[in-house]
Amino acid sequence: MSGPKESEGDHDEGADSSPPPENGDPAGSETAESVELSVPGMDCPSCATKVETSVRELDAVETVDPEVTTGKVRVSYDGDGAAPGDVAERVEKAGYEIDDAVGEATETFTAPEMDCPSCAGTVENAITALDGVTGYRTEPTTGKVVVTFDQSDTSAAAVREAIEGAGYEVVDSSADGDGGVAGTDSVWRSRRAIKTWISGVFTLLGLLFEFVLRGVNAELLAAGGIALTTADVLFLAAVVAGGQEIVRGGYYSLRNRNLDIDLLMSLAILGAIAVSVGFGESLYMEAATLAFLFSVAELLERYSMDKARNSLQELIDLSPDEATVRRDGEEVTVSVDDVNVGDAVVVKPGEKIPLDGEVTDGESAVNQAPITGESVPVDKTPGDEVYAGTINEQGYLELQVTSAAGDNTLSRIIEMVEDAQSNKTEREQFVERFAGYYTPVVVAFAVLVTLATPTVLGATQTEAIVYGLTLLVLACPCAFVISTPVSVVSGITSGAKNGVLIKGGNHLEAMGEVDAVALDKTGTLTTGELSVTDVIPLGDRTEADVLRCAHGLERRSEHPIGEAIVDRAQQREVDRRNLDEFESITGKGVRADLDGETHYAGKPGLFEELGFDLNHVHAATDGGVVTGKSQQLCERNDCVDLLETVVPELQAEGKTVVLVGTDAEIEGVIAVADEVRPEAEAAVARLHDLGVEHVVMLTGDNERTARAIAERVGVDEYRAELLPEDKVDAVKELDAAGDGVAMVGDGINDAPALATATVGVAMGAAGTDTALETADIALMGDDLSRLPYLYELSHDANSVIRQNIWVSLGAKAALALAVPFGLVPIWAAVLVGDAGMTLGVTGNAMRLSRIEP
Repeated sequence: MSGPKESEGDHDEGADSSPPPENGDPAGSETAESVELSVPGMDCPSCATKVETSVRELDAVETVDPEVTTGKVRVSYDGDGAAPGDVAERVEKAGYEIDDAVGEATETFTAPEMDCPSCAGTVENAITALDGVTGYRTEPTTGKVVVTFDQSDTSAAAVREAIEGAGYEVVDSSADGDGGVAGTDSVWRSRRAIKTWISGVFTLLGLLFEFVLRGVNAELLAAGGIALTTADVLFLAAVVAGGQEIVRGGYYSLRNRNLDIDLLMSLAILGAIAVSVGFGESLYMEAATLAFLFSVAELLERYSMDKARNSLQELIDLSPDEATVRRDGEEVTVSVDDVNVGDAVVVKPGEKIPLDGEVTDGESAVNQAPITGESVPVDKTPGDEVYAGTINEQGYLELQVTSAAGDNTLSRIIEMVEDAQSNKTEREQFVERFAGYYTPVVVAFAVLVTLATPTVLGATQTEAIVYGLTLLVLACPCAFVISTPVSVVSGITSGAKNGVLIKGGNHLEAMGEVDAVALDKTGTLTTGELSVTDVIPLGDRTEADVLRCAHGLERRSEHPIGEAIVDRAQQREVDRRNLDEFESITGKGVRADLDGETHYAGKPGLFEELGFDLNHVHAATDGGVVTGKSQQLCERNDCVDLLETVVPELQAEGKTVVLVGTDAEIEGVIAVADEVRPEAEAAVARLHDLGVEHVVMLTGDNERTARAIAERVGVDEYRAELLPEDKVDAVKELDAAGDGVAMVGDGINDAPALATATVGVAMGAAGTDTALETADIALMGDDLSRLPYLYELSHDANSVIRQNIWVSLGAKAALALAVPFGLVPIWAAVLVGDAGMTLGVTGNAMRLSRIEP
């Protein structure tokens, strides 16, 4: 019956079920192009590695995607620096020949009524019967069929004809596949709904004459030995009204050799009528109730599927269709498809930002929740980046477009959410394998029950036939098959709306099962940007005095520490001092003349070289003169021990210490650090609360800094001074010790560890192609609180999937076993075993959308 299934099917005649090649520019370069080459000899992982290594020798290459299962390699490259022939040459230099067949084409067809696993199966059988089809993907959750075909053997028109020949109207097709989710008219006002209501009226009238108005239930027709009462005629009218679509679907299923629910229900309805005619036992009522109730079940299921589709459609609807562009000094409204990179776009208060861009004029707070999940609007000023689909809250903004429609961040998110459906979970693969055996077994059981119950259980022949027909109704495992994909779609779209991009159902499933989480330090637990944390003035100086001196020394420095000090001074709006004779002292600090006096800023070792005894530095707070070079000053008991107390304490907190002063006195101490994210400690604690057994910090930083950060955020363990390969080894060790590990990093420096982990999670991936490509999951905003939300969502999704699978399977099994004993009427098989379970698993899956960070 109806229900989502991202089925790639069993391929016949050499068809390949791999997802078709992605169009567009995955790397985001304005001159990027892509090519797909058929390399039949590339049939093992080591082969793919050789091909990828060889192709990456080209500097212009941006991404290489070798697929062993299909023998194809997809390459995106800068069109200004390479050509398809260059890519082909590199593949051949790796030792593999390229198939010279005519190029392939990929097209997406929208078939709104293909909304169930059996529907998808019928379409797949029709497609694979075509010569030249090399790949396909059916997406009942979006109503799309994506087909890759060799243009020398077939055409888009032929594929469309095959889909419609399977009984599903194609309402739209587009080569780029950017058609959104299939839309249909209201389920309850559709043509099928009208026929169903008519069938219901006739069924109700038939039941009225059959059980209430028995005295007037006269025999209306008796011809050829067939006697029909008033009730029988009404039941037949109900079958004609409600059974048309069912029998039509069964015809297409039989024509395409697919044993699906439409074919099984058609056999049940026509079988009941045949028994009524051939055996003289009236089963017209059973045929009518089957036709009516199954039609109701189809409507209910289509309604539930529309609810699932709407969760993805909400993402698609985020981006406006039009943009206000400034051209030739005038503002004109055009379609977003007609806006070019570099165009100036005007966004007024309350409007959605139509395309990715950089602010060139104006200031405003922008609600980025649709993309990054951030709950608080972000202030945007000239030079800041903005994303399509976000909302301009209050001010005027003018921006320069940086990505065309379809290449922007929102489009990539939508594309990845849609593609995630083809990445099946282990449970989904098990369910599909099981379903392939379930239907034939139950059909065989129906035949056995029909033949054996009269002898074994003493049932009449008519009762035995009714039992067999009831089992045919239960033979389609629709609710069972729909249980996993509808949960995956609900979980993935829920995550996307909350700033978490999950690139496949298998990653959603795996994240909920890990018992260890490895966290990179810089950029993950910390902000990744240095800032001043402490300013300690010495003598009678104030914080402003120390910053004024430090600002003068560091404003010409290009070191990140210097930049952090300058930023702090500018925030405090301190006065500038005249600067002369600036000199950078490599590895130690800087020297310059401030207002004619030589000053220094740098490591404690620099000041020890200048002759200071850092164990005895005068900290006179009473206005005393600070020289710092004589231990005799300590006789006043007003010294601070910089080397043994102050500096180590600051360094123990993971901070870098900078001293500021002249060659005669130290004026102050400044501590700089990569600050811990405010939400880091709470995120780690929440992971523990949710059941994560082991949270580990992996960093290349020194032991002292690592220990300070680890103690502050509350991780169970930390490992410091790690090279990228050391992080990979650590991830492998954690994986071997448990049931999986999630690695969280920045998506670039941590790429090897991300790829090695059971699940790789990238931080701050909005607009970052590298992070999106590397990780299995991306946290679209720099908000670590999304990590426990992700774990909770994944864990709950696994629970929902398990509930759906076992409840739907258990209900089907219980009903099937009860049928031979006469405990399950045929109407109950339809309402409970089919419609009820389908609605149940869909409603259960929709609960995932209520989980929030």
